[in-house]
Amino acid sequence: MGNTFTNASECWKEILKDPRNNKSLLPNIERFARENTKPAEIVFGTSGWRGEIGTDYTFNNVRIVTSAIIEAFKSEDKDFMQAMGVDSFEEIKKRGVIVGHDNRFLGRDFAMEVIGLLQQEGILTWYSGESITPEFSAGLEMLKAACSINLTPSHNPANFAGFKFNPSDGGPAGTEITSLFESYANRMMKKGVVLKTYPVSSLQHIDLTDLYIKYLKTKSTIDLERIISFINSEDLLLCIDNVHGATRGKVQRILGESKKILYLRTEQDYLFGGIAPEPSEKNMIGVEAILKGSNAKFKLGVIMDPDGDRIRFSDGSMQIPMNYFGAMALHFLYQHKGIRGCVAKSVGTSNFVNAIADKLGIAIKETKVGFKNFRPYLLESATERAIVAFEESDGISLYNHTLEKDALIGLFVALEMMAVIGKNISVYLKEIMNTFGTFYPDRSGIAVDRSLAGKPLLDKLSVVSKKYPAGTSINLNGVDLAVKEVLTVDGTKIILEDGSWFMIRPSGTEPKVRFYIESRTEGGKNALFTLAERIAMEAIEN
Repeated sequence: MGNTFTNASECWKEILKDPRNNKSLLPNIERFARENTKPAEIVFGTSGWRGEIGTDYTFNNVRIVTSAIIEAFKSEDKDFMQAMGVDSFEEIKKRGVIVGHDNRFLGRDFAMEVIGLLQQEGILTWYSGESITPEFSAGLEMLKAACSINLTPSHNPANFAGFKFNPSDGGPAGTEITSLFESYANRMMKKGVVLKTYPVSSLQHIDLTDLYIKYLKTKSTIDLERIISFINSEDLLLCIDNVHGATRGKVQRILGESKKILYLRTEQDYLFGGIAPEPSEKNMIGVEAILKGSNAKFKLGVIMDPDGDRIRFSDGSMQIPMNYFGAMALHFLYQHKGIRGCVAKSVGTSNFVNAIADKLGIAIKETKVGFKNFRPYLLESATERAIVAFEESDGISLYNHTLEKDALIGLFVALEMMAVIGKNISVYLKEIMNTFGTFYPDRSGIAVDRSLAGKPLLDKLSVVSKKYPAGTSINLNGVDLAVKEVLTVDGTKIILEDGSWFMIRPSGTEPKVRFYIESRTEGGKNALFTLAERIAMEAIEN
């Protein structure tokens, strides 16, 4: 059957139709990945370069991207080196590069290609094996390495692989870094370059989980001893869904083995059981079923994506997405742990945290979408350091913690929350809402004509902010509401006088318009979606 496939995309479609029975087709994907030398356009998005394994994410293209990174190192471009946190190529060679991967298909094989090329240039390399995003971030600081290469596409479906790069401070790479990678890589792609494999001379293994544990203890943002004591002494059920990802085994090493902790989907499965391995409401069904069937006094369930940088919560009574949890974390760290600073959030995130911050006198920093935009507020040298930095797409980091988002720190702060306040997290959330107000966020989107993708769509939608400035009136479901504020940090966010808002944001790469909304009543969400779509379509058609 494998001989009938002319490309990897065809094969992946067949595999994903019935993952359980068609996983035997994966050797065909490996063949395409090794033999396909067709060029691809390299774009480093908010979390690196991603592509379909065997189609554009091939062994030759991984070699090209790695070679482009090496060329950027050698260029010693001033802005690039400053963003990297190093002075020269020689310094990079001595401080070294950490290379690892999540547990997707061919992860180790791709990593060996990267390490072979780096070693050929005399660059010190550490191999971390199966690792998660926050471990790279912590490991860079603990080792004082120059950078890391993490081969992961995060929460993307099984047919994808990825290439995530972090400079020496452990944060996501900014455009000062990635634009150079793109430039060198795409130049080679246009020439149709085919690069040879360089064998790995020797593997220097590094245990990133061990470094992460030492990092947590050094930073002391969360109290590990109190958490472990809480688990051991209380009537507790903790359920963790690893969704067949690289987070498996991490919590056991940090918190210790316990009969009170259940782990779901820890088996190796390159196809993730046929689902998109993301911390979604739908994917939490298994966790919630276990929690609802338990009589434990304290209950907490989480689901984490394969590279451990996204997390979603439940206590059996309700699911708590990051829109709410990030606000809860701010309240907890400020009120119960005495941590001071600002709060950083992406512009599409719920204003629930704004209501809390306003009443407590905490400065609010709203950024563009993408965790890399939180870097100025997470650095130790920042004049205003974030108590919490989070985004609606389930990513979070805390004061004095990694510049990357971290699912594990989300889990630990939830456990410490429970230990300190003596309540389940949904009870705590309701108490906070009773004080600061109730908010109902959601998101959606529509597809538009492919000819509009990119700048044309951006230009058309830019008129929205001009048409509806502060002070104008908008009819929402039969009620005229004044526009209180307009933010154009990333798209157009229109905040109405009742505290509800909608944001219209064009995709930078796809022919799509994304809508983020927040109503003050659950029943008001549909009206906001309808309004946002109407305004967007008016702008596009005109």
